Amino acid sequence: MVSSVWAALGLSLTCISAVSLVSPAWFQTTTFSFGVLTYCSWPQGDSWNQSCGTFQSLDDIPDFAWKVSAAMLLGGWLLLAFNAILLLSWVLAPKGLCPRRGSGPMPGVQAAAAIATIMGLLVFPISLASPFAKEACIASSMYHGGQCQLGWGYVTAIFNAGLASLLPMMRRPHVTEVQRRTIFFSSDTESIILVPETTK
Repeated sequence: MVSSVWAALGLSLTCISAVSLVSPAWFQTTTFSFGVLTYCSWPQGDSWNQSCGTFQSLDDIPDFAWKVSAAMLLGGWLLLAFNAILLLSWVLAPKGLCPRRGSGPMPGVQAAAAIATIMGLLVFPISLASPFAKEACIASSMYHGGQCQLGWGYVTAIFNAGLASLLPMMRRPHVTEVQRRTIFFSSDTESIILVPETTK
């Protein structure tokens, strides 16, 4: 049961990360919005009539900091996807094939994904000083959005990175039954030695 919850959480984090990564709503004005990989524009007062574009490769992205951020965020997403695949295989594998201990097969992969994502999120606002962002946001600079407001795509990516960094720390305790008593182990490396009782 716990394994299924971990697999569902890993898969949902991967999906949420993908949605925020392709979202054009990281920074937005009344007629324009842009994200890491996409951007959209629309006539004043008619946000339903949008015209959107994507950056097809890293060469198309207008700023070096933006490219670094995109690479980090894509790397974090790939690690999250790899972790989700591992978690699903861990859950779906026959019981004797994989040991059912801890918070999953490789909590370090999830932690690495969280670190890459957080670094990408910290680097991305530097790109507000790029000519592309200055034209869209008017008077924007590093870590200052000018007339652009923070959009839901960036906020979702921040929450996703927070959840991805907290999940490896939340481990279920290892439980063992010994003589009808439950003994809790705080980590997989601790052990207990039982000595049989001797009669006099």
